[in-house]
Amino acid sequence: MNILVAFGTRPEAIKLFPIIHALKEDPSFRVFVCVTAQHRQMLDQVLKITDIEPDVDLDLMKPNQSLSQLTSRVLRGMDHTLATLRPDRVMVQGDTTTAMAAAVSAFYHKIPVDHVEAGLRSGDNYSPFPEEVNRRVISSIAALHFAPTARAADALLRENIPSQQIYVTGNPGIDALLKIKDRIDDYGSIRRAIDDQLPQQGDNRRVILVTAHRRENFDGGMERVASSIRMLAQRDDVVVVFPVHPNPNVLGPIQSLLGDQPRVRLVQPLDYLPFIYLLSRADFVLTDSGGLQEEAPALGKPVLVMRTTTERPEGIEAGTALLVGTDPQRITTEAMRLLDDRSHYTRMSLAHNPFGDGHASERILDILAYEAGIQPAQHPMEVRRYAV
Repeated sequence: MNILVAFGTRPEAIKLFPIIHALKEDPSFRVFVCVTAQHRQMLDQVLKITDIEPDVDLDLMKPNQSLSQLTSRVLRGMDHTLATLRPDRVMVQGDTTTAMAAAVSAFYHKIPVDHVEAGLRSGDNYSPFPEEVNRRVISSIAALHFAPTARAADALLRENIPSQQIYVTGNPGIDALLKIKDRIDDYGSIRRAIDDQLPQQGDNRRVILVTAHRRENFDGGMERVASSIRMLAQRDDVVVVFPVHPNPNVLGPIQSLLGDQPRVRLVQPLDYLPFIYLLSRADFVLTDSGGLQEEAPALGKPVLVMRTTTERPEGIEAGTALLVGTDPQRITTEAMRLLDDRSHYTRMSLAHNPFGDGHASERILDILAYEAGIQPAQHPMEVRRYAV
């Protein structure tokens, strides 16, 4: 079976690399990797550390391009790629513009689409934007839906996706996290570079990791996030580390409002491996990211989600994460609670992570082989359709 795996951003590459490696190791599959480079620099970081060499690089990154421009470029690039390679299936992950446009292009070529991390829903078409609608578009096209949780599978069933097309696999992002975490000890120079910016042994200051990049937070949201961090940074018992996304809509307001704060470390976006080490050193996380809502709990780190909705409500329900929006007072209040209330911090840090056990990529490989009739399921108790 020839499978083309298409992606364009760092989060997609992170969650797909365990699957790509699993497919490449199985002689039943031939894998083509196509990248759009929707995020050029940040994507290349992950390709390097995960030893993935794309077969096709569309190199579509343009400064400040609109969603319409990016979508049209992906459609044109994928049209040529699919016509040339003629894969049996196309695999996409998540909710990016690359994933949506690649799925549409595969549909135009009548090639089945497999959707990794299917079924996430916030219920608001504009939050996250444009990701929520991207997900729904892909779901209307996909032949196989690899849902990370039973709740995600339920969302697909409510949208009349046939149950025999839905599998609950866990999220391969947890597979990636655990694989990279196991390699950290081999990179002493990376650990030292991170440690040099953080409190040393005997220093009781708490480390707060912040990430923010969501498009729906461009219109004033970044300024509100920065205001809350300024308030937190008045405490002498904290160090805030903020890897700043290069998008001018993020970089401008964050540098303007936080660049003069001595307890705030504004750093360049980190490669995935040093980022995971930084996450392991942090006490808790402030983020508007989706993936971090899954990764941080896997390392026992509470998450304050700086959004009004989330497509990952399992974390909220489990107690690993809390929605705080972008109101500076709310963010500050909940961060202070994590800093000052030890029992509250412990409850969040020890809550069960509902997003996976590190074996999602193995399940997805078995499902593909099973569905294609290449071989019987290797793990029949794990390779099963979602039961209503």
